[in-house]
Amino acid sequence: MAEGSAGGDGAVDWDALRTAAREAMTHAYAPYSRFPVGVAGLVDDGRVVTGCNVENASYGLGLCAECGMVSDLARTGGGRLVAVACVGGDGQPLMPCGRCRQLLWEHGGADMLIETVSLGIVPMRTVLPDAFGPDDLVAAAERDA
Repeated sequence: MAEGSAGGDGAVDWDALRTAAREAMTHAYAPYSRFPVGVAGLVDDGRVVTGCNVENASYGLGLCAECGMVSDLARTGGGRLVAVACVGGDGQPLMPCGRCRQLLWEHGGADMLIETVSLGIVPMRTVLPDAFGPDDLVAAAERDA
């Protein structure tokens, strides 16, 4: 998909998303890794939600930036993510970890656009093929019924 494409939902301003992600990254709490991360997502109603990573002395309890963004999504009224840009401390695109790709799938689905390091801007189905999601739970429940 082209950089300006939002899959029929209008143009995505990727520069604005990256800028919002960079601003969010400045609020990261990363004293242990010194690896701040910021993320910004365009919601289907036009809002932009953001998040930053928040570490903890008990390393496993740290929160990825995408977790904060999805929390912001829920806090501000929900909806579906249309496009997401994630950046590292240098302000350049950063690919979300596997756990966060699953989280993004849950809240954006197969058509959500994501900026990647090596592929450019692609739909989630490209970075998480054969993803497991809510539809799989519904199908399993129907089979068990």
